[in-house]
Amino acid sequence: MISTTSLTLEEFLALPEADITYEYIDGKVVPKMSPKGFHSAVQAALLILLQSWCQEKGRIYPEWAVKLKRNGVDWVPVPDLTYISYERLSADWMLDEPCPTAPELAIEIISPGQYFWRFN
Repeated sequence: MISTTSLTLEEFLALPEADITYEYIDGKVVPKMSPKGFHSAVQAALLILLQSWCQEKGRIYPEWAVKLKRNGVDWVPVPDLTYISYERLSADWMLDEPCPTAPELAIEIISPGQYFWRFN
């Protein structure tokens, strides 16, 4: 379900954390599908595997919003897992903000009934 209210990127980023995860797509606030058991198990297994791989190289986070722009359109997806190397993170990045640059890897586990947002 897409919100009928349009928000600016700044208004979206200022929203308080809630029980529901939202993404920002083309000015609309879109709730993410609530993960079920299998989805969570896959996410946890991948997180453990990738954490051991990326030690000393970068960071992997579950459900970390990524601030992107394509063709002038703001997009803030919240991938299930996001990996970004230390090389791509600026020295002043803040953990309580969206990922400030495109990560090297973003994993979205698509569950039955879920659809994938795509920019053309």
